[in-house]
Amino acid sequence: MAAVDTAVLADWISRFRDAVTEKREWLTELDSAIGDADHGANMARGMDAVMAKLEAGAPATADELLKTVGMTLVSSVGGASGPLYGTLFLRMGMTAGAVTELDPAQLGAALRAGLDGIVARGKAEAGDKTMFDAMAPAVDAFDASIAEGADLAVATAEAARAGEEGRDGTEPLVARKGRASYLGERSAGHLDPGAASTALLFDALAAAVADRTR
Repeated sequence: MAAVDTAVLADWISRFRDAVTEKREWLTELDSAIGDADHGANMARGMDAVMAKLEAGAPATADELLKTVGMTLVSSVGGASGPLYGTLFLRMGMTAGAVTELDPAQLGAALRAGLDGIVARGKAEAGDKTMFDAMAPAVDAFDASIAEGADLAVATAEAARAGEEGRDGTEPLVARKGRASYLGERSAGHLDPGAASTALLFDALAAAVADRTR
């Protein structure tokens, strides 16, 4: 695959909705240990709202699609997840522009812009035990794969693998941001729920790309 078009992007979002719906109780369980016990419910509700918008009329361009996702998440997801995930997709849309497909470099630039948006909003750094700990490795792995000449299927698979490793790496960390930081040392020993849902996001992207390259 040389590029992802709006159909692949829409499939990505649909697969992410299905993943957070399937893993809703797991995400809530993770959040109950170190947060407000609402991450699964919030993400499932937000992604249902996103899909309702997209199914009512699929946007024709990448920026319209991604901005629709972002604005819907901001308005429908409570807690920190809505603004953070919303910012991710809004920044991706702004960077993608009014095009109908994204080549590997353009997709990488959009993902990087989304990551930068999350950093700007949440001020998170590596090791803070947040979604950044899954997202940054995933974006870095995608960029590295593309730089080495890999195609989109390989690059997104590498991003998904790095996201999962980043998620797993949050378990021993002591949270330094968000509600979990109030627990201090007691936050260690638990996966970060935001990192867990972020890994699902990159798993969904890899699956959407792989399905189109079979």
